Amino acid sequence: MPYNTTAIPPRKEVTGQTQLPLTRVKKIVSMDTEINTCSNNAAFVITLATEMFIQYLAEQAQNEAKTERKPRRNVQYKDLANAVLHHDNLEFLEDTIPKTAPYKAVKDQAAATRAKLQGKKPEGTGAEVAEAAGQPNGKKAKTNGSAKVNGNTTGARFVVDEEDPNAQLEMEMRQRGKPDGDDEDVNMTG
Repeated sequence: MPYNTTAIPPRKEVTGQTQLPLTRVKKIVSMDTEINTCSNNAAFVITLATEMFIQYLAEQAQNEAKTERKPRRNVQYKDLANAVLHHDNLEFLEDTIPKTAPYKAVKDQAAATRAKLQGKKPEGTGAEVAEAAGQPNGKKAKTNGSAKVNGNTTGARFVVDEEDPNAQLEMEMRQRGKPDGDDEDVNMTG
């Protein structure tokens, strides 16, 4: 059975009903500590304004989808992000709906920032920047000895980078997964 993808036409005139639940809007308004009470009329107007804003945002995203090199009928996240970037009156949503970036670009930028904080000057891109940040190809170096975490020697087989917050958790998970059978707690303080 096909999906019903027909658009709901916008209302031409204000009726006494809204598409969004009025009680939920009143509950959201009442969560604000500065507002004691909210009348039904005020909640109704807030609900209508919210519906109109959602409709406007969806229309702008649809226009972005239509203006692409290969126009689409479905609105995607990138269309919303482009609408926020191209329209000044939607600028306040830049933090809420950010433009997506490829993982590799974010990873390279993080490695460059890490290198800058360590006092090194990153040269090149990709693996070279990650190498300058002390993490060749994003992997941790393996050793046969013990690892040092915050000055304490542990029985792990991996070197833990002190700047990486996930490294200590990974090491503790490996320690916990040891098959030697002792049921003592893992020291989380380092």
